[in-house]
Order: sequence, then C-alpha cells, then structure tokens
Amino acid sequence: MTSTSQPRTFVLVHGAGHGAWAWRRLADLLRAHGHRVHTPTLTGLAERSHLMSGDITLQTHIQDVVNLFRWEDIEDATLVAHSYGGWVVSGAVEQLETRVSALAYVDAFLPENGQRGHDLLNEQQKAQLEAANAQGDVSRPGPTSTALRIQRPEDAAWVDAHITPQPLGVSMDPVRLSGARERVPHKLYVRTPLFPQPVFDAALARCQADAGWRTAVMDGCGHDPMIDDPEGLAALLEGLK
Repeated sequence: MTSTSQPRTFVLVHGAGHGAWAWRRLADLLRAHGHRVHTPTLTGLAERSHLMSGDITLQTHIQDVVNLFRWEDIEDATLVAHSYGGWVVSGAVEQLETRVSALAYVDAFLPENGQRGHDLLNEQQKAQLEAANAQGDVSRPGPTSTALRIQRPEDAAWVDAHITPQPLGVSMDPVRLSGARERVPHKLYVRTPLFPQPVFDAALARCQADAGWRTAVMDGCGHDPMIDDPEGLAALLEGLK
C-alpha cells in the first residue's frame, strides 16, 4: 500500500494486557509512509511489567500518555486508543486537547464522565475482579488470543507469549471528562464485530448517530486489527484528516 497522505504524528495507546509490541506491524507501516509514530507501553504492562503494583490507577496510565506528549514535544497528533486504551485516551485528552487534532477509538471503550472500568464489565468479569481484590491481588490475567479472536495461528501464539497481567486498580478509578474528547475536530470509531462486546456495539451506534464522528467496521479480523489487518487499519487512520 502506498500512502498519499501528508506526514503526521500518531500516538498509539494499547489495550489491557498488551504493550507497544502489539502495534509493531501498524507502526512499521505508518513509519514507512513517512509518519512519526509513538507507541507508549503503560505502566505495569509488557516490558514495564516489572513495575506492576497495587498503586497503579487509571490516572497513572493517563499520566503516562500526557508525559509522553510533554517530553516528546508532540503537537497536532492523531491519538489512537485500542480497547481499554479508550479510558486512558479519554482522560488524557482532557489535558492534551490543544495538542490533539484527531482521535481514533479502535474497538475501544468510549466512557462517559464518572464511569469506572468496573461499571462496564460483564458479570463474570466483575466477579473475577472482586475475587482478586478480596485476595489482595494487584492484577488480573490478560486476555488470551482465543478471547481476542486472533485470526492466524502463528499470530495467536505470538500474542499469547506477549500478553501480561492487567493492573486491577485501573478499573476502580472514575474517569473525569469535561467534553474535551468531543471538541477534537476529527474522530473515528472502528468496530471489529468478530469480537463479541455489547459495550462496543453501543459505542459504535452512538458514534453513527453523531455527525461529529466517522465510523468503520472491519470484518474479517478480531479484536486486534493492528495484528490481523494492519494495512486496513493504517488506511483508516491515514484517511482520518
């Protein structure tokens, strides 16, 4: 695929149990097209899993992204959220509104002010989280490739080898939003329907009904389109402005 878009800056924020590694193929494509790409790993995950602790909250992960923008002097960025990353990006843009020109939510949570991750879990997930809290655990297992609907066996093995536990504390913090997300001029919501998640279906419908959002459905790939179809996702992101 050949890009015809002008060079831009992308910041890609991963989902639960993931890390910068999950964006590798997409980041390589975008960089080959001349774009500047940042793929921060959130505290306690992947190569930063040695920092896992009970002190990690949603605000910790929001600050990871905010600090990246500040120390890397990032302006006019397309900020991309995958899955759980929707919580992080929604909170971070409250502090980064003037530095973000576009947002993309890739099969991601689209929280409202005051919501917690715990509030949007299904009953089984809530029970698991509460049991882990009761035992004094600071994390829960990350998702499996089967749950993520990874399409190719070799990719499934790679994902399972890289997934790490997700800190529990991030699901207990309410996100504080004042409308900065909605004020960003270019917004995209991407849904991958092979991954069953009613919360994401509702987010897609909400964005389809809002003229301020574009939407796209990626059939044929699971919850991680940056792994199953990086070319398709790159085309969507490059077409956002």
